[in-house]
Amino acid sequence: MFQVFRNAWADPALRKKILYTLLIILIFRFGSAIFVPFLDPSEIKTLIGEGTILETLDVMTGGSLSNGTLLAMSISPYINASIIVQLLTVAIPPLERLSKEGEEGRKKINKITKFVALGIGLFQAIAFYIGLRGAGAVYYTQGFDGILAAITIVSCFVAGASLIIWLGDQISQKGIGNGISMILFAGIIARVPDMVITLINQISLQPRNWFFVPLILVIYVVMIAFVILMTNAERRIPVQYAKRVVGRKMYGGQSNHIPIKVAMAGVMPIIFAMSIMQLPATIGWFFGVTPTSQHAFWSDFIALFSSNNIVYAVIYFFLIIGFNYFYIAMQYNPVQIANDLKKNNGAIPGYRPGKPTSDFIHNSLSKITLVGAIFLGIIAIFPIIFQNLTGLSGLSLGGTTILIVVGVALETVRALESQMMMRHHKGFLE
Repeated sequence: MFQVFRNAWADPALRKKILYTLLIILIFRFGSAIFVPFLDPSEIKTLIGEGTILETLDVMTGGSLSNGTLLAMSISPYINASIIVQLLTVAIPPLERLSKEGEEGRKKINKITKFVALGIGLFQAIAFYIGLRGAGAVYYTQGFDGILAAITIVSCFVAGASLIIWLGDQISQKGIGNGISMILFAGIIARVPDMVITLINQISLQPRNWFFVPLILVIYVVMIAFVILMTNAERRIPVQYAKRVVGRKMYGGQSNHIPIKVAMAGVMPIIFAMSIMQLPATIGWFFGVTPTSQHAFWSDFIALFSSNNIVYAVIYFFLIIGFNYFYIAMQYNPVQIANDLKKNNGAIPGYRPGKPTSDFIHNSLSKITLVGAIFLGIIAIFPIIFQNLTGLSGLSLGGTTILIVVGVALETVRALESQMMMRHHKGFLE
């Protein structure tokens, strides 16, 4: 990886793109330090420790939410919009046709996603304001009543979410890698020092906990290696193309393969499952019900969905497996692959074209999907199990964040390699 970055830095054009990407990330971090008026960060930090979705969002935003800054919502509206549009692409025929129109279709879908993200951002900003006001995190100054404060807070949140989308587009168009992924990566990396400090403070309370320091370091190294291994792992289905004669020339006859990634769904199943699991705690937070409140039944019910609960881990694990199958079923169509092979005179050795081929691909995909789902589930729930065994919460979101950070790093390296290869071929042709 370091060799790839060194080679890319030696290329003037790629160096310019890298510097531009770093500039956009610097602007993102600067926006994370602009405080929104009428918000009390100390009250928000108190809320984040109560097991609501705010804890997850705070990690994803690099601490912007807990500090009550302009970019408090970060990329969450865009991620939610992307999920909704992907689901609607399967259900609505016009969107499905757009998804098959190549680059132009993707641009139109991206535009639709941005409008949906703006609507979700407005709704989410209003919901945040209502929740924060009910929790006492909103204050008023002389000359500003509740309506003006509400308009200011909501406008700042929506403006910040829109700025994030624009910054991500700038990276995608003029920088390196996927812009939204890079923004998410930067937010998580910025949060790491605070997570380390929190972990050190917890260890310092009990001298015997220093025993866990080398263990935690080993766990992080093993998890990173495991994520890299499973992210790059794939099942290759062999394909043989039939020979055909056109005029005096013979075409085809070559061998190829269909790659099926073990973790082709990436972190999306975890995000789906996380959103579902934190709905009860978040809804309870909006209505003033928390695991420590006086509503006995609802408090106990919401406590089951706290991220440090074993029941939460079990349900979370099976939801990840279910969403992994669901997401891949939307993205991967064995029947279409079998038909495309048949049209191009391709076949899988030992299987007839048509239904036998699609059945074989479906069975192979199901096995690979199960392996990938179990991998994602282990990565997601291991920090929860470790926290319950040791009492240390520094790894509470470690698995998910490692998966995102490693995935974005590998994606960026691949993007640099492809651009260097493309420029090499251009120079050779010239």
